[in-house]
Amino acid sequence: MNRQPGAGVWRALLALATCLTMTAPAAAHTKSETHSSWQVTGGTVRLTFTAPEQEIKRLGTGGPVSDQRAGNYLAAHVAALSQGKACRRTEDATPTTAQTGFRRFEFAFQCPPGAPIELHSSAFFDLVPTHVNFAQVQTEKGDFIEQLLTKDQQTLDLSGGRANELQNASFFEYVRLGVMHIFTGVDHMSFLVGLVLISRRLKDLLFVVTGFTIGHSLTLALAVTGLVRPHGEYIDALVALTIALIGAENLAVATRRPAAVAIALGGLLLVMAVLKLFGLGGLPALLLLGAGLFSANYLMISGHLRDAGRLRLVVTLVFGLIHGFGFASDLLEMRLPVGRLAELLVGFNIGVEIGQVTLVLSLLGITALLVKARAAPPRPVVVDLACAYLLGLGVFWFVTRSYA
Repeated sequence: MNRQPGAGVWRALLALATCLTMTAPAAAHTKSETHSSWQVTGGTVRLTFTAPEQEIKRLGTGGPVSDQRAGNYLAAHVAALSQGKACRRTEDATPTTAQTGFRRFEFAFQCPPGAPIELHSSAFFDLVPTHVNFAQVQTEKGDFIEQLLTKDQQTLDLSGGRANELQNASFFEYVRLGVMHIFTGVDHMSFLVGLVLISRRLKDLLFVVTGFTIGHSLTLALAVTGLVRPHGEYIDALVALTIALIGAENLAVATRRPAAVAIALGGLLLVMAVLKLFGLGGLPALLLLGAGLFSANYLMISGHLRDAGRLRLVVTLVFGLIHGFGFASDLLEMRLPVGRLAELLVGFNIGVEIGQVTLVLSLLGITALLVKARAAPPRPVVVDLACAYLLGLGVFWFVTRSYA
């Protein structure tokens, strides 16, 4: 297929410029998360609230935020409720030891014995509407309950309802959890869409999906079993970089200028590494430098290969390693039932595969229908526009997550 490089350049650049103006809402995908652990014994409720330092900084005006200020804020936004009234707080916000980069505070409440109890947290929703709190509850019966608290659902009713009991969950519940991680993870779905776009043949698609599956299965198992602990902020940013790389690879091939694309993306990472040396940024300078070298070399190699399908098997395995840590960082926010880790991993991985296969087959099916109906636009146009969008989106997410 003969393509005019000049037209391809302008089409890709125009699409990239357009998509950069459309990515402002994507900031909502940069995670704002905290964790609350509640222990309920009779009428006594003990709460341990953990927040990343980047969330605590939102309470200040640019300077350091003291434990007292953070504790006072949380005290005004967390509570145990009984029959519509706040239970008496018997212990104020007490700072306790936490991992580097986090703050942890403990509270205690006393509710009327035997009365129904509700757990409430409105912390950080006034600052970040898309904030999520992972609430985990241990009852005196030994039941473990986990629930996502959002701006629209800030209260957990212990008398029943929407709680999810992981300890007593069936194998198929773990499968469902894996499926939902694909269909609720916009960044993971974007990456899979990119894999479909750059695969010109079914064999190429088989290579990239296989590499991705092996990679994420390996790191997910290592992380959840505790052999390796991922750093959440780094993983979120690197996941975004993999999306940008998928888009950049197609741009390099479409324009037949892999060197220019490699220098642009690698140069961006190099500039961010230099800025980190001056104290600007969240990712380590060495990580940024390594990512820049890898990105530039990969784009140069793939841009000059006639058939990069087999190369992508290795590269998507590396990408899969990163995404596996992304899956694990979500799972590790939950207090997983230790005795059922093997069952959870198998079920979750099966669910992830079901989600991946469903998404890929749906895209292929829609494409086949459009081709059959002769309603499909030219493949180069679709791929160039979509991959330029993924490049812009990936770069935007990477930069914002790096400086979050």
